[in-house]
Amino acid sequence: MAVMPDAKVLEEAARAASKGGLPPVDKWDPPFCGDLDMQIRRDGTWFYEGTPIGRPKMVRLFSTILKREGDDYFLVTPVEKVGIKVEDAPFVAIDFTEDDGALTFTTNVGDRVTADSDHPIRVVRDEDGEPSPYVEVRRGLEALIDRKSFYRLVDIGEVRDHDGAEWFGVVSSGTFFPIAPARDLPD
Repeated sequence: MAVMPDAKVLEEAARAASKGGLPPVDKWDPPFCGDLDMQIRRDGTWFYEGTPIGRPKMVRLFSTILKREGDDYFLVTPVEKVGIKVEDAPFVAIDFTEDDGALTFTTNVGDRVTADSDHPIRVVRDEDGEPSPYVEVRRGLEALIDRKSFYRLVDIGEVRDHDGAEWFGVVSSGTFFPIAPARDLPD
């Protein structure tokens, strides 16, 4: 079983996070050291050994050293990489602002990201047609957009031509993000 990341590396990451910066985890490729008994649930709660992590600063710290490779998630430092489980998306977008044609989301761990071509919004529907909306936060890491924010997005949505068909969606930073085919909307 893997051990928690080195305290010195966590201190450096904490300093970067406190200044609003992020460690360059995309440049780190350390050896895999095993899986850690850590999980991020769909509601954004982080657990360690089955117990919720109750310190928001600790969760923020771990979120800054999170890396995604394919469908797998890892906490990384320059010298080690440990696997963790993510139930859905690692973050939850808990609010957004609309300013000058841009939608800026805030996540449960304090990230702020403006939806644009590099940070797209996407909606996945389950077999019952229920939507799960996401926004890319950084380096392939997404936030599940919470229900209240999604309803607000629907309120500002519009119908546009997208890939030769009419779609309902939202615009941010000049990019249209489709939510559902217009034909599926109630009259």
